[in-house]
Amino acid sequence: MKQSFPDIIFNMYKEILAKSALNRIDKEYLPYNWDLNIYRGCSHKCQYCFAMYSHKYLESEAFFDEIYVKTNIAEVLEKKLKSRSWKKEIINIGGVTDSYQGIEAKYKLMPKVWELLIKHNNRAVMSTKSKLILRDIELIAELSRKVPVGIAATIITTNEEHRRRIEPGTGSIQDRFMMLGEMKAKTRAIVGVHMMPIIPFLTDTKENIESVFSQAKSVGADYVITSSLNLYTETRKNFFAFIQKDFPELYSNMIALFKSNEMFSQYKKGLYLRVKEARMKYNIPSYSTIFETEAEQDAKQMSLF
Repeated sequence: MKQSFPDIIFNMYKEILAKSALNRIDKEYLPYNWDLNIYRGCSHKCQYCFAMYSHKYLESEAFFDEIYVKTNIAEVLEKKLKSRSWKKEIINIGGVTDSYQGIEAKYKLMPKVWELLIKHNNRAVMSTKSKLILRDIELIAELSRKVPVGIAATIITTNEEHRRRIEPGTGSIQDRFMMLGEMKAKTRAIVGVHMMPIIPFLTDTKENIESVFSQAKSVGADYVITSSLNLYTETRKNFFAFIQKDFPELYSNMIALFKSNEMFSQYKKGLYLRVKEARMKYNIPSYSTIFETEAEQDAKQMSLF
């Protein structure tokens, strides 16, 4: 399949050497404990991005404008996967950045990652907003024949005008649904939609929620996960500035909603009622069954020594 990608400005990318590949995450609300990020920063420029905080540890805070490329990620990942202490836990690929953002077309780091997961029979999940992942569909298919694999697309709206404003560096919504359909048809991966976050007054209408669920159903998605919008530190400042500029008519209501815990609590009750109705209408569960799987027997045996 011939792919086309947005123009890439290469001087915004900086090559670095990673000291480790996997980041340990101990949060009860997450169904996995390990993150793999092959880049730092992201060119998708999603205005609600929760991961902007990750740049505060670097010299630059320009999360969208300076992308760090971990050129040795395959080497450090293999050291981890072949270590005797590794128990083949599920790896979440791209917890704070999209592994298939535009620069991946040049660096081609993900094929090496999939090859290592195949070699070591390791389960993995990932979410992307890019159809570039289809370049590696044969590798994903091979891994999914050996161990459970989860592939998801983040899709918060089916309104392309809203998508262009909220996620200006991403590809079209239809490309994402197309990608999921291809994954469902050509691999054994568990396929899902992450409608995360649902943005008040923009993507929270009954019509938009039903549209996302309807199209998820049409491509055979195994689940749809939803979440409300959470705003912290850098994300909060960026998001409100974006709303004030691009949707000024919503700004005062948005500010009022997030200033009042009681108001936001009531808002969420109504929101999740709409989500529940769509979920029941299209009969799509809210979880991925990959997290019910166990590691392979050899991994369990290895942990005894």
